[in-house]
Amino acid sequence: MRLEDLGYYDKLDEFLKKNNPEGFEIGRVVAEHKERYLVRTAEAELVAEITGNMRYTARSREDFPAVGDWVALTTYDLDSALIHKVLPRFSLIKRQAVGQFGGIQIIAANINNAFLVQAADRDFNINRLERYLTICNASKVKPVIVLTKIDLIDVLRTSEILEEIASRIKNVPVIALSNASKLGYDILNSFFEKGKTYCLLGSSGVGKSTLLNNLSGRSLMRTDSISQSTQKGRHVTSHRELIILENGGILIDNPGMREVGIADSSGGLETTFNMIFKLSQNCRFKDCTHTREAGCSVREAVERGEVDKESYENFLKMEREKAFFELSLVEKRKKDKAFGKIMKNYKKETGRK
Repeated sequence: MRLEDLGYYDKLDEFLKKNNPEGFEIGRVVAEHKERYLVRTAEAELVAEITGNMRYTARSREDFPAVGDWVALTTYDLDSALIHKVLPRFSLIKRQAVGQFGGIQIIAANINNAFLVQAADRDFNINRLERYLTICNASKVKPVIVLTKIDLIDVLRTSEILEEIASRIKNVPVIALSNASKLGYDILNSFFEKGKTYCLLGSSGVGKSTLLNNLSGRSLMRTDSISQSTQKGRHVTSHRELIILENGGILIDNPGMREVGIADSSGGLETTFNMIFKLSQNCRFKDCTHTREAGCSVREAVERGEVDKESYENFLKMEREKAFFELSLVEKRKKDKAFGKIMKNYKKETGRK
């Protein structure tokens, strides 16, 4: 296998010619299992761990490898390796870590396009779609909306959903397909380019694993039915994994996400809710929260019906989440810094004895 088949690209090659010390091999992380990584190189597939120095100097989760990352490594056995550093990324999809104060969860790295998958029969939720769009826009990843299981609803309902998406989400491709009849798969396949990397984002039970199996032409992921008691998808995909398709595209499947917390620091909200941000420039107050202030252009547009009310409310909710996350992150860094000082002083004291 060539590195180009794994998504190796020109800018990475330029970086390595200038910065990569001799002796390191280059590989791509194709799976992660509790801080053990499966890395594929041109010659082999290796089980890898990070070095102690890399673990010690890491400032946050973003400094550790993730599925899709290119890494510099050394082999010490036939199928074992040590990862010394993560190479520069051109994109990184992340969200708030569930249940962690100011924490971030890395979803995938070096992604060109993300397929945002929702099932038409029960999972469709346009507010959640806007959340996925926001994390993609913050990550500089091009989104594509994929509506699955249209064979389980009638044509009228399919049209209603597509119209709802078009009224709130602009300039994002939408593909409606059936996993049963393969309707829409010809359009979906046209998005894949050899050597480009794509990922699937969506809740459990929306058909991501079936989608991957159909795209690959073979059974790569176990599929399961919807729980009859809860009407929620069962978690079938338990880890992230990078797979090379027959058409040369590279696809990363992800476990279903029930929560899509916003950790936006790169303009994701501004891109997703572009109209609201444009209107906000005409608000009377520069620090307008668009909730109760007089002279708010955003609220006036909502009242006139120019901005969808549900989209506006979804925006406010995500804005609050973003502000709380950023505050949590600042507090976490303060605590980490204080703890670092305590440990430094402790080492000094113990060194004197």
